Amino acid sequence: MAWPIIGRSFSPAEFEAYVSGLTWTDAFRPDGIVLHNTASPCLANRPDGLTRQHIANLEGYYKNTCKWNGGPHLFIDDKVIWVFNDLTKRGTHSPSWNASKLGIEMLGDFDKESFTDGRGLAVRRNAVAAMAILSNKLGFAADGFKFHIEDKRSDHACPGTKARAERAALVAEIDTAMAGTPVAVAEADDDESHIDTKA
Repeated sequence: MAWPIIGRSFSPAEFEAYVSGLTWTDAFRPDGIVLHNTASPCLANRPDGLTRQHIANLEGYYKNTCKWNGGPHLFIDDKVIWVFNDLTKRGTHSPSWNASKLGIEMLGDFDKESFTDGRGLAVRRNAVAAMAILSNKLGFAADGFKFHIEDKRSDHACPGTKARAERAALVAEIDTAMAGTPVAVAEADDDESHIDTKA
């Protein structure tokens, strides 16, 4: 059981420090990442990114409406990285891989919204930073991720055609970030509706 959520947001540097202090056990030892997009809401629906209230609403939806035992591990917008499900516990995000992989949701509808410029690019950069940090910590290769659409037990076409077209570039970007070469990432703002640094 992964409830309650962590419900904290981080800049990439803060996320790296947070992950450095985590320990995984045999109860849940992930072997990769599954990349998703929210589709609805999309970037246009969330002009200021995700807020603490949006995250609380998602917890209620997954827990009380869907009756899930957890949710995706991360939600990533164009400003910050939200830790939703405890990263050291099994989440719920993709039927074939809930028990073996971390689930990352990117804010956006990447069938329609750009993944290569504007806010979509900022989401992508934060996602790359998060995936590189987790890959370094857990020993994943840069290409150690799946797209949700690859789950044969699921009918979700995410993370969208525009994101899926960028697989090779994403692998290269993750590899660069894992090597310690800074990848330009979106600046986290100091608005408390986004950032919660409490333990």
